Amino acid sequence: MTFLDMLRDAATQNNSMLCVGLDPEPTRFPAGMQGDPHKIYDFCAAIVDATADLVCAFKPQIAYFAAHGAEDQLERLMQHMRANAPRVPVILDAKRGDIGSTAEQYAREAFERYGADAVTLSPFMGFDSVEPYLRYPGKGAFLLCRTSNPGGDDFQNQRLASVDGQPLLYEHIARLAQGPWNKNGQLGLVVGATYPAEIERVRAIAPQVPLLIPGVGAQGGDAAATVRAGWRQDGPIIVNSSRAILYASNGADFATAARHEAQRTRNLLQAAIPLP
Repeated sequence: MTFLDMLRDAATQNNSMLCVGLDPEPTRFPAGMQGDPHKIYDFCAAIVDATADLVCAFKPQIAYFAAHGAEDQLERLMQHMRANAPRVPVILDAKRGDIGSTAEQYAREAFERYGADAVTLSPFMGFDSVEPYLRYPGKGAFLLCRTSNPGGDDFQNQRLASVDGQPLLYEHIARLAQGPWNKNGQLGLVVGATYPAEIERVRAIAPQVPLLIPGVGAQGGDAAATVRAGWRQDGPIIVNSSRAILYASNGADFATAARHEAQRTRNLLQAAIPLP
């Protein structure tokens, strides 16, 4: 199955737009694990098992593993998800952006070493920094477009000189992802839940590409406003929540608490789907 096939299947089967981000911080682990980077796999695997029937995707953030020298634990976690949640796609949040042979190696890392179904990328260096990832049939690539952090304004909201008027940079990226760069239907866009008006604008420009939307939960994005802005019948959205779910409890019940928060968030998102 392609990434998009898996995404649609998981969204339908689990009645969900929710993606759980796996951003393990050992200092926030529960007692018995707290402060121990060797427990990253155990913590994340417990979260996966507790939420696998509530999500449309998982999104491990590679920096949280690499900072602790825990890439081997990420490999084990990817294998665990394949074995225990085989119908749920995995988006490797790597935000890579490089050209030529280096991009080829990053693509190999994401899709061959880790076996991810999709990856996040920076489009700043142009199409030749994205193209190596598109050589993997059926894999997905999400381009940073309108990100949830305040500093995104520094570049993403700048106007460009263009024959099509003066689009903002993020609007230009959305047009490329909907059109000439999306040669095999593999591209999606990252847009932040903290900017629902911009989500709506991106969706108007790119009505069919999948949107990966971080920022719900600890970052304060409005879940209902996010769905109203981005949801379309033929344009999937993937709404990510990380810390609010991972650290719903710092006790022995952390996995159960994570499940309850994931269920609450999923239901909130589903309830916001506009009536036909």
